[in-house]
Amino acid sequence: MNHTRTMLKGTLILTLSGFLTKIIGFLYRIFLSQTIGSTGMGIYQLIFPIHALCFALTVGGIQTAISRLVAAKFAKKEDSDARAVFLIATSFSTLLSILVTFFLFHYADWFAIHILFEPQCTSLLKVSSLSIPMGTFHSCVNGYYFARKKTLLPALSQLIEQTARVAASYLLWLVWSQEGHAITPMLAVFGLFFGEFISMLFALFITIMDFHSSTQPVLKIIRPFRQLKEILAFSTPLTCNRLLVNLLHSIESILIPGHLRLFGMTQQTALSVYGVLNGMALPLILFPCAITNAVSVMLLPSVAEHQALGNYDNIRLCIQKTIRYCLILGFLFTFSFFFLADFLGLFLFKNELASTFIRTLSFICPCLYLSSTLSGILNGLGQTGPYFFQNMTGLSIRLLFVFFVIPTHGIIGYLWGLLLSELITTFLTLFFLHLFLKGKCL
Repeated sequence: MNHTRTMLKGTLILTLSGFLTKIIGFLYRIFLSQTIGSTGMGIYQLIFPIHALCFALTVGGIQTAISRLVAAKFAKKEDSDARAVFLIATSFSTLLSILVTFFLFHYADWFAIHILFEPQCTSLLKVSSLSIPMGTFHSCVNGYYFARKKTLLPALSQLIEQTARVAASYLLWLVWSQEGHAITPMLAVFGLFFGEFISMLFALFITIMDFHSSTQPVLKIIRPFRQLKEILAFSTPLTCNRLLVNLLHSIESILIPGHLRLFGMTQQTALSVYGVLNGMALPLILFPCAITNAVSVMLLPSVAEHQALGNYDNIRLCIQKTIRYCLILGFLFTFSFFFLADFLGLFLFKNELASTFIRTLSFICPCLYLSSTLSGILNGLGQTGPYFFQNMTGLSIRLLFVFFVIPTHGIIGYLWGLLLSELITTFLTLFFLHLFLKGKCL
């Protein structure tokens, strides 16, 4: 009962903070859509595939490793080893992020011209690269506190980051407007940088206070290289998986504007459509993920604890409850988004195309919310291979639609691919979880 109460409390905290963060984010996106425009939003969105690749390399697998290993060690009462895992993993990840930042900053113009095919992204990439070490450290700290089920601190840091991002962008907009400067996508990138900076300072502060109050020696780490080997043994396959998945996702995001031009659109129109899809419609569809992400974050360390103690009946119960509630949530929002699409697109973004995208994407809600939550369980069980396979399959389907359907049917062809990929990914996740539990019950 105590474990269930802790799960519910942690999920509630993360859900509330997630909703608040997404509400602030929506207001922010409305602000951006009215200041930098849909084309500016498209240019801004173009840098995120590169940004996501950097984070996949520096912290993608390590954050999950921290959550899983720390949770398992605390479950076995190995508190000192748990803290050692966090310190070693965070140090390694932060050092790696500094190297990645240096490389991206130095070659930003090459990435902008030869990878993104948009020279305007050069300065955006340079500024955004500086936030990578900050975000990496922040993510490692969050992984540690998620493992300990202390969700209040990561929730607060999430809110602080989003608030700082919006405040910085708004203040910069006021200054630029008064001085007569053109409002460009750099406005949003400076907001991104400042948000990561403030959240890093907060994460550093709470970590120092936590370790200072601990009775365990902080600097006394026994066999650090053995600990690092254990961390890398788990995180490396997951990092490689996420790198490949993010690489395919980056290729997909970069190719969409180009293949829209093959359909007959101009460069500006293609960027505008891309900005409406990724900067307006998709974030709205992903809004309820504040709930499913919170559940996924809490399930990962909980499942790792149950697996470490051999409680597979509890894992089966978690999966059954997850399927039931995610499907209810998914169908509820499918109906809501479908029937309210016109109102949401025109009222929030003043964009008719956003309404069309929202209505079409409403059908992915059940599969999207279910697969994202069940993926947390797969990672908690250490099933990185199946997790990689399902993501690769989904992205491969979407890429096929980008290559062969967008040039003939336009952006609606990509939406069809998105629907199909989410459906297949969900069934694969359910299949792999079934195989895992069947093998443990034999």
